[in-house]
Amino acid sequence: MPVPGPGYSITVRVEAPPSTTAAGDLTSAIGRAGGVITAFDVVESHADRIVVDITCNALSADHANDLTVLLNELAGVNVRKISDRTFLVHLGGKIEVSSRVALANRDDLSRAYTPGVARVCTAIAENPEDARRLTIKRNSVAVVTDGSAVLGLGNIGPEAALPVMEGKAALFKKFAGVNAWPVCLDTQDTEEIIRAVELMAPVYGGINLEDIAAPRCFEIEARLREKLNIPVFHDDQHGTAIVVLAALRNAMRVVGKDIADSRIVVCGVGAAGSAIIRLLQHKGPADIVAVDVDGIVHTGRGDTDPNLRSIAEATNAEGRTGTLADAVRGADVFIGVSAPNLLRAEDVASMNSDAIVFALANPDPEIDPLEAQQHATVVATGRSDYPNQINNVLAFPGVFRGLLDAYSHEITDDLMVAAANAIADVVDGERLNASFIVPSVFDSAVAPAVADAVKRAALADRAGDPAPGGGTSLPWAMAEDLEF
Repeated sequence: MPVPGPGYSITVRVEAPPSTTAAGDLTSAIGRAGGVITAFDVVESHADRIVVDITCNALSADHANDLTVLLNELAGVNVRKISDRTFLVHLGGKIEVSSRVALANRDDLSRAYTPGVARVCTAIAENPEDARRLTIKRNSVAVVTDGSAVLGLGNIGPEAALPVMEGKAALFKKFAGVNAWPVCLDTQDTEEIIRAVELMAPVYGGINLEDIAAPRCFEIEARLREKLNIPVFHDDQHGTAIVVLAALRNAMRVVGKDIADSRIVVCGVGAAGSAIIRLLQHKGPADIVAVDVDGIVHTGRGDTDPNLRSIAEATNAEGRTGTLADAVRGADVFIGVSAPNLLRAEDVASMNSDAIVFALANPDPEIDPLEAQQHATVVATGRSDYPNQINNVLAFPGVFRGLLDAYSHEITDDLMVAAANAIADVVDGERLNASFIVPSVFDSAVAPAVADAVKRAALADRAGDPAPGGGTSLPWAMAEDLEF
């Protein structure tokens, strides 16, 4: 069952009588109603009243409102103010631009701007590849969305998608030192999106596509990769697939199984599910069975969607038909990237012994993790309040750091497998267990390990070819790349 968490954290400022039982009455009321108090601060004390700030976690926005109503109904208590701590984090946005150079006097200005900047512009005009060395392009990524498939919220548009893209940009900077900027496009036309990204590409060293609905996202990514000489990465597809593969590799170690002998069920064949299936195929599982809203995907369904047809042809070797319950019976692994509450406890019980369940629908998984744990040996979710959080932040910062450092724009399956192996290897044998199959998103070893693996894989793919921008028009003293 869901538990109160920091995503629904509020601070309530209340006046209460100055009695010896006032604090206990307030905290007890919150506890009885299912809230979890994280801070209790007295901000004013008077002869006739005290003023306190109560910070607590709730289950939902409605539950948070119920808690404040309950406090207001206590004898002698008056709620002065309610602060939603999540909204406070977003006030004014979560990111900003800062200068990397001093601008303290005329000399500084002459070099950073006019007249000195003209010399740098001329150098780039003579050799456009020098933009990678002399501008923010060297270390920048555009986080591009059309707002058509945001989290589990659906098609909410570009403005409403902006807080997610800001968060993504903040994660890029925090974990890999990459400057990222949200680009929310006010169109959901495939051609317009492709053209818009083409037009702005000169500014960026990479493009991270985000929250674009399937099947348009497949065509947009494929065509941009053909057109641009910078990496294009759809995180909902490939970031998810990389982390799932890393987690599955370690989960298999925990249960002592070989993927070559395992049948895997993937529930959800949108962007994430399709990419997971395709990356897992490189590890040679015994079989993969895909399931969507119409049941098991097989060649006899007559699907007209090209993505579904290709998945049907590449999976389900035994030609299974039926429902999700039919698919998981006798399976070794369940991977859900679909919708809440689709998998029942009895379905997990019907899987093979030492089953692995990745219920990744967010915020509410395909099955309550506590129910799944009754029958499965390893359980993972996309949530931060349960063990084994499978989160894309383990992948995308390091992936782009490695690609930028390698001056590479090719994103191959071998490169993504290398990234997955790097994530898995951070969890050494001493720490690996059923409740710890992937490292924490705050583990400082992850992004550098992924970046190094990606850089080495990219350079191996390009072995024998000169690095992009090998020729330079810069003075010899400035020709070395900057390190980030």
